[in-house]
Amino acid sequence: MPPDASTFVILTQVDSTNNYAMASVHEGLAKHGNAVFSRYQTQGKGQRGREWYSGDGGNIALSVILNPEQLELSHPFQLSLAVALGSYDFFSIYAGEETSIKWPNDVYWRDRKAAGILIENIISGKKWKWAVAGIGVNVNQTTFDPELKNPVSLKQITGKNFDTIELAKELHQCVMDRTRQLSERPFGILLEEYQSHLYRKDSTVKLKKDNMTFEVIVKGVSATGQLKTFDVIEKQFDFGEVEWIL
Repeated sequence: MPPDASTFVILTQVDSTNNYAMASVHEGLAKHGNAVFSRYQTQGKGQRGREWYSGDGGNIALSVILNPEQLELSHPFQLSLAVALGSYDFFSIYAGEETSIKWPNDVYWRDRKAAGILIENIISGKKWKWAVAGIGVNVNQTTFDPELKNPVSLKQITGKNFDTIELAKELHQCVMDRTRQLSERPFGILLEEYQSHLYRKDSTVKLKKDNMTFEVIVKGVSATGQLKTFDVIEKQFDFGEVEWIL
């Protein structure tokens, strides 16, 4: 990846930091490492088409623009892994060793979701031109929508209030450090580190595929991002193929 030449944009309110970042890409204004932070999102994006509620100025809503042209388009999990590791690095500084990465790229504390990641890509022909990594982190929020299954914030964990802008800048740096490692270190080493932080590794979990719910043991994640499991036989699942039931 190219050297960091980043700017850090701070917004009071926006529909989605990913939308704002994508617009700058389409307008030809993007540089690798540029970041967009907003105190409030009206239409934040989550995985599987869900919304990510950013709270009223109390959480991190951050999008980082990345130039992944040196990565293979056939291996998008490499970038996802790097962003997940960077988010884990950041959160564990404050939340400690009970932090983990839930496949493919949520950040958990104990059995509760602290952060989520959504990566959107711009592809031209066979070239992976740009990626926008949207990261939402629960920071100062203490009351959540009851429809959310298991959220947790840094304030709930630590009892402290935080400056979200300063934390967002730290998160941005952690993500840039990890994406830079994709060109500096063998991917196998990064994958081993990701596996070492994997939520519920070697434990039994309940998954749902179509209308069928079943239990498996989480064994790890493949180099291409499939969840590796075992029940009677070893199986692998793509992201979106199964839903994790807590």
